[in-house]
Amino acid sequence: MLNVEHLSYRINENGADVQILDDVSFSVDDGEMLVVTGPNGGGKSTIAKILMGIEKASGGKISLDGEDITDYTIDQRAEAGIGFAFQQPPRFKGLTASRLLSLAAGEKLKDERCCELLSSVGLCGMEYKDREVDATLSGGEMKRIEIATVFAKDHKICIFDEPEAGIDLWSFAMLIKEFEKIHRENKASLILISHQERIIRMADRIMIIRDGRVEEIGTKEEVYPHLMAEESEEQCAFMQE
Repeated sequence: MLNVEHLSYRINENGADVQILDDVSFSVDDGEMLVVTGPNGGGKSTIAKILMGIEKASGGKISLDGEDITDYTIDQRAEAGIGFAFQQPPRFKGLTASRLLSLAAGEKLKDERCCELLSSVGLCGMEYKDREVDATLSGGEMKRIEIATVFAKDHKICIFDEPEAGIDLWSFAMLIKEFEKIHRENKASLILISHQERIIRMADRIMIIRDGRVEEIGTKEEVYPHLMAEESEEQCAFMQE
């Protein structure tokens, strides 16, 4: 179980103190799927980066299975069982996809396993396993390979920052099946940051982040109707302008 208590994050911008996150608290149960959504710039990706240790919180506490991991490094959090996929994955010249997958898995993977992982995200394993994960790949290809690296190892909790970004509809459908499989088999808890309706509808619970605060959190049945009503109102307002 992941537990986040009173998380805050501030930055100094042009000499001014800017509050990015303010008193964010939530939990994710074992095997649960939490979808985090809300307006752009609300702080969703910042939450993900803080959970992985990429950014350091200004205040608050993060615990995993009762263990305080607030001051853990990225490596320590990975060892504790947290997996992470960036919204915009980094590139590595000279590193092949199969080597990257092996590094993510913590062991040398056989070609069959690499092909299986790449196929799960909509890529031809034989074509991509020896490709370098560099600028020759498109953003969508790079995103899919990174998601495959998260699938390469068992985790207690997997965090995906906008997994649908830059991915075609066919590959997106395959990703949905993988998320459903992980969720159905209770292989890991999932935190999915997304605006995509199909992903939101998969959630056990939905958390809306707006202006750095938790606006609402609850079951899909409780929160989803509010989201749809708000979207409908925004569309009506847009049509009237």
